[in-house]
Amino acid sequence: MIQQAMDEISRGTAEIIGLEQIEKLVKRYIDEGQGYKVKVGFDPTAADLHLGHTVLLQKLAIFQKYGAEVQLLIGDFTAMIGDPTGKSETRKRLDRETVLENAKSYQEQVFKILDPEKTYVVFNSSWLEALGADGIIALTTLFSVARMLERDDFEKRYKAGQNISISEFLYPLLQGYDSVELKSDIEVGGTDQKFNLLMGRHLQRSYDVGKEQAVLMMPILEGLDGVQKMSKSLKNFIGITEPAKEIYAKVLSISDELMWRYYELLSTHTLDEIAAMREAVSSGTLHPKKAKEELALEITARFYNEESAKIAKREFDNIFKANQLPSDIETYEIEKGSWICKALVDVKIEPSTSQARRDIRQGAVRIDQEKIADEQLKLVEGEYILQVGKRKFARVKVK
Repeated sequence: MIQQAMDEISRGTAEIIGLEQIEKLVKRYIDEGQGYKVKVGFDPTAADLHLGHTVLLQKLAIFQKYGAEVQLLIGDFTAMIGDPTGKSETRKRLDRETVLENAKSYQEQVFKILDPEKTYVVFNSSWLEALGADGIIALTTLFSVARMLERDDFEKRYKAGQNISISEFLYPLLQGYDSVELKSDIEVGGTDQKFNLLMGRHLQRSYDVGKEQAVLMMPILEGLDGVQKMSKSLKNFIGITEPAKEIYAKVLSISDELMWRYYELLSTHTLDEIAAMREAVSSGTLHPKKAKEELALEITARFYNEESAKIAKREFDNIFKANQLPSDIETYEIEKGSWICKALVDVKIEPSTSQARRDIRQGAVRIDQEKIADEQLKLVEGEYILQVGKRKFARVKVK
């Protein structure tokens, strides 16, 4: 039982600091029923979560299975500073209203994966605001500027002569102090968070909490391009609140090689099952598209249900195999003589007229399923189906 638990907890991890400590906590739960605390922090800097975030959430769900109370920390205070991790310049401060609205959205989304009865939602403003100037000054004495500049992204910016604000030095200290306040046993985060995660261990020692949290780091999930990390700003993401048909289609769009990465980090299939599937694909007894369809169905069902996933698959198959149209195309009214590029932006299937021009040149834009090549086309009176690529549709009534 303990070995099974540790295998599940260790699966897909990039690095674990304090593995023996985690095993003791799990063993104590199995033998004595005593729980423990696992912390994860999210700064609500955007309204929606994507699959990259769920890599951590699914690991937390495994911990809950083996006795953990998850401390879901919403960094409403630290979000107003902005995590400097991986940034080449100081982030803009967010106003409190935006942060709180995003935090509310996060809470609604995480329970698609986590057990709410085993999750303790906390906001770090509740103790960081109370810490006050005296407390923050005391906190800054526990870590040197020289040590702070050892951090990779700070070091690069310092050597390049780029600005680093004092508030950015405070961020890892405040994140570490969260672990002091919560007395966390384990903290989970991405590999890019290592400096901040280790700060929690350092400060728990400095404040004599009586424990040093173990740290479990998960790899960063690549986005749809298979190169950059999944990010809304890079537009290579799969949002967990997107329509079921979008989630399904986006999973199917990833490369065959990236599919196995997604299986390991996102699927509930065992590693043995995934290995067997991979061998079947390699030997030619299973087509990679079939394996990808199974993954797409699993992920879509996780955020909706099995019926919605099956409907998404049927819709996708109709469009791509039978060249049929989706059943739920949104309708817009536009004026006679509208420029096609502007119309594509107005009906929300292109982000800009310049992108619309590029897509027309590349043959990706269709009207009533026929490719168009005229970037200057003006729409005459009538009703049309506008299409960009294989997944974006809009019905327009030109009056």
